[in-house]
Amino acid sequence: MPSYEQFRLPDVGEGLTEAEILQWFVQPGDRVGVNQTIVEIETAKAAVELPCPFDGVVTELLAQPGDTVDVGTPIITVDTDPDATTTGPPVPAGPAAEFVPAPPAEEGRQAVLVGYGVKAAPASRRPRRPGGGSTRPIAPTRIGGLEVGRAVERALAETPVLAKPPVRKLARDLGVDLTTVTPTGPHGTVTRADVEAVSRPGAVAASATPADRREPVRGVRKHMAEAMVASAFSAPHVTEWVAVDVTRTVKLVRRLRDTPGFAEARVTPLLLVARAVLEAVRRTPEINASFDAEAQEVVYKGAVNLGIAAATPRGLLVPNVKDAGRLSLPELAEALRALTDTAKEGRTAPADLVGGTFTITNVGVFGVDGGTPIINPGEAAILAVGAFRQRPWVHKGRVRPRWVAELSVSFDHRFVDGALGSRFLADVAAVLEDPATPLLWH
Repeated sequence: MPSYEQFRLPDVGEGLTEAEILQWFVQPGDRVGVNQTIVEIETAKAAVELPCPFDGVVTELLAQPGDTVDVGTPIITVDTDPDATTTGPPVPAGPAAEFVPAPPAEEGRQAVLVGYGVKAAPASRRPRRPGGGSTRPIAPTRIGGLEVGRAVERALAETPVLAKPPVRKLARDLGVDLTTVTPTGPHGTVTRADVEAVSRPGAVAASATPADRREPVRGVRKHMAEAMVASAFSAPHVTEWVAVDVTRTVKLVRRLRDTPGFAEARVTPLLLVARAVLEAVRRTPEINASFDAEAQEVVYKGAVNLGIAAATPRGLLVPNVKDAGRLSLPELAEALRALTDTAKEGRTAPADLVGGTFTITNVGVFGVDGGTPIINPGEAAILAVGAFRQRPWVHKGRVRPRWVAELSVSFDHRFVDGALGSRFLADVAAVLEDPATPLLWH
């Protein structure tokens, strides 16, 4: 007889307690194999694809996209012996209690049984977004001259608008309320053309004023918000800044791009900023530390796990290069390239998001000259790098156009005093002003 197994949501990070279901790659009736990717989830750290631990046929999805479920909660049921025969009603294993036949299977696919039962832990549904999961109002319905009861009318009024995700996004972008759109697609589906028609100037159904939009704070953005609040109100921040002539660094970037050893690497000013930070940490290792408030101890780190703040579609991520100080310059270039690419693609491994000891945030890529960055929790300091710009600058007694950048460092004043923070910032500036400076230190 069939054998049912349930896959419980695992802890894919370090101590994470919940995750949101983003999308399923399988549906009831699909045959799956061991290690086949079946679902994408989003934790407070990153989006992760989970493989199936069983071989068999999917019988039920126990959580839907938008649900937030606790670690350990069953999320899918798989029949691991789908070819077995039985003469009576199936008796499911585990928590499933009642089984009913599934809808007719597609041609060539065997019909399976779909289980229903109480889930081991509750799942919270993502609130529907305005213009996306809205419902269509239905006028009072009469049958044989009698108005349908209010309960039935309310149920009818909650019939969801049928529209594909790209159409829903288009409606949100154009400020169109899908409940006002007359569908022309199959089975009453709202099409892209329907939305575009009501969004044209003069269209009756189009909204004259863009509608407000609400979006729940979840996953990475929720974690970022909590972490920044915790850091800002637990660590006393001090920020210092300096303007630096980075002309020699700009010239070195250009030379490295034409150097055979860097042919496959991505050489950018950020690479040399990272090198400058690592050299400065060697001179002032006390900046590579954390504060243990419970034990009232300062923990000085042996290795520099260099974090790079990255803006991604899911929110701010700070993956880090483990023990970056041991890497050669070409190795560091490759590590930074891989780190930023995977972050932007949403493929950062949870292990790469923990254990950071110092962070660089490159606000210059947005054309910004500087700022007062908030320290990443668990670290002592963070460096913000502004845009590299040509400015009039006094060089060798004459005003000349030079490449100049603003650097600002925020540090935890509980254990990093002004002298230490200033020395560190001055060292970073010195290396960027003259990349040969570290040769004088060793």
